[in-house]
Amino acid sequence: MATTLPRRLFGAFLLAAALALAPAAAVAAFLALALVSAWIPLLAGAALTTALAVGSLLGRAAFTLFGVTTRRRRATALFAAGLTTCVAVLGSVTVFRPMPAPDAGPVPQGVQYWRTPAGDRLAYVHQRAAGTPRPTPVIFLHGGPGTPGEGVPRAGQALAAAGFDVYAYDQTGSGRSTRLRDVRDYTVARHVADLETVRRAIGAERVILVGQSWGASLAAQYLAAHGNRVARAVFTSPGALWGRTRPGSEAGDPWKRLTPAQRERREELAGEPRILAASLLLRVNPRAAHALVGDREADHWMRETALTGKDGGSCPGAAPAPAHHNPLGFYANQLTSTDFEEIPDPRPALRTAHVPALVLRGDCDYLAPEVAREYVTTLPDTRFVAVEGAGHALPRDRPARYRSLLLDFVTRG
Repeated sequence: MATTLPRRLFGAFLLAAALALAPAAAVAAFLALALVSAWIPLLAGAALTTALAVGSLLGRAAFTLFGVTTRRRRATALFAAGLTTCVAVLGSVTVFRPMPAPDAGPVPQGVQYWRTPAGDRLAYVHQRAAGTPRPTPVIFLHGGPGTPGEGVPRAGQALAAAGFDVYAYDQTGSGRSTRLRDVRDYTVARHVADLETVRRAIGAERVILVGQSWGASLAAQYLAAHGNRVARAVFTSPGALWGRTRPGSEAGDPWKRLTPAQRERREELAGEPRILAASLLLRVNPRAAHALVGDREADHWMRETALTGKDGGSCPGAAPAPAHHNPLGFYANQLTSTDFEEIPDPRPALRTAHVPALVLRGDCDYLAPEVAREYVTTLPDTRFVAVEGAGHALPRDRPARYRSLLLDFVTRG
């Protein structure tokens, strides 16, 4: 009895261990195979096979310790099959349970499309100049990456009234523009090339760039590569000049200003098992992440997350910001942000870019003041203006002041 009881206890321990180890081993197998394949059925099959193997090995050992002899094989098979079934059911209600993926809705009137050399579409809107157009059009660059606005910004309408052709477009992978089949192609270089495609499409020798947040970062990257094509540049609430100097949220954290209800909702969304799985796969094989969670699912999840923090870009106490329905781009956001931290330093090229530039920053922008200041210390012909009573969403917080500064700057000389 003294010998039998420890054996049975250890056998019970092995069965309990199998219950914990099988799901963990399945996940490990899923991720390991994702290193070389993005085919989800194969990854899922490998995960279940691994769970079955764990159940078989530990089950056989446990039943041996229990003293089962005549029906050990059958008991082992039933235990392993039951354990594998449990893992499959667990996966089906978590990682493999689709998230909401509603249709994007009707395309507003006035949206048009350019074609890139690769055949992809860039959605854009165009506000024609009043009267005789000035020779240099204005292009607005949205933030994110992957968070477009809707239509021409209000300040752009004022510029059009002053004689500028004004364009605003959805960067590749966001809004109503093409989602790429291979998400690894969402790079800073791709966005710079797209902007050059836009310049050529509108037939302009030079353009005026107005970038908001990440759009300012993109404008700086374009300026470093095509400085002779930029007449003037406006960096509004600019993001990092180079991702490697301020990776992740080191430049500033917009989520610190959430209310308790908003924070709870964001945590709920962040804990979605399907997104957690996609986030892990992004580090292993981005194509596998995209195969698991498609664009519509991921973009809708990103929109729901962004809605929890849409008011965090303004000063405390500001009126709630209106929401629009132009789709966000999850994979454009994730992969471009990663690439932004890996690209070469643009600052040496920017130090020789003698292009008039205006840097605008609100006094309660969540981004550190040093982020905007780096534009001033790097670009040789730059003016900095601090705007009181404005946050990161400066154009919305102080529309009249923003419009005045913009008009004054772009109509000079």
